[in-house]
Amino acid sequence: MLRLPHGGLAQALGYELTARERRNAARLVEERVRTRRPLAYLLKEAWLGEHRFYVDGRVIVPRSFIAELLRDRLSPWLPRTRKVRRALDLCTGSGCLAVLLALAFPHATVDATDVSRAALAVARRNLRAYRLEERVKLVRSDLFADLEPERYDLILANPPYVGAAAMRRLPPEYRREPRLALDGGRDGLAFTRRILLAARDFLRPRGLLVVEIGHNRRRLERAFPRLPFIWPETSAGYDCVFVSSREDLPGSALQ
Repeated sequence: MLRLPHGGLAQALGYELTARERRNAARLVEERVRTRRPLAYLLKEAWLGEHRFYVDGRVIVPRSFIAELLRDRLSPWLPRTRKVRRALDLCTGSGCLAVLLALAFPHATVDATDVSRAALAVARRNLRAYRLEERVKLVRSDLFADLEPERYDLILANPPYVGAAAMRRLPPEYRREPRLALDGGRDGLAFTRRILLAARDFLRPRGLLVVEIGHNRRRLERAFPRLPFIWPETSAGYDCVFVSSREDLPGSALQ
């Protein structure tokens, strides 16, 4: 199968497919239409920016807006002078954000958690591809539950955030993805609430929490009206990812 470098489509428009490549392309188109499986599953790959990741039906297709913020190492919310030595990626899935986190902060060690053994197997494959097995530790855990006591400089999370009504309206492609990685409870904030109420116990002073929540900003601000959330701009607007410092988070009991 012909594989183009990421961003190289325009340069390849004049390329003429061979007979074998045309047959392969036609087979993929037919399977895509017939099964409604996401193309990433058929190709066994997905991209976040310039980075390629292995994916299959055990994980959702990578599409995190946090990846955009990592390109600038979370600046200005994380000053360049601030050293990131330990970081945590909750709900890691395919491990894509854990990889990008380790690449953005080359001196950091990273813990990456997921409750799904199947997802962690995919994440392990991506860590091997990027030769990050020594710096990124995979942990099977329901959020913070099975983590050893640590103090992190940075915690990222892209938890399930699709509400019950939206889950019922999902198109067939999304229904092919693991429900466990999508279903965020009645209002889409079930996991986000747990993260907010526990994260302070796992952050160092001036540590940073970064969480993706879809377009649930209004719901979250109604649920936590006293928390001074910061809403960085992403390609989808100002309502998909929030940033909070440890000092602004509520006190908590471990979740």
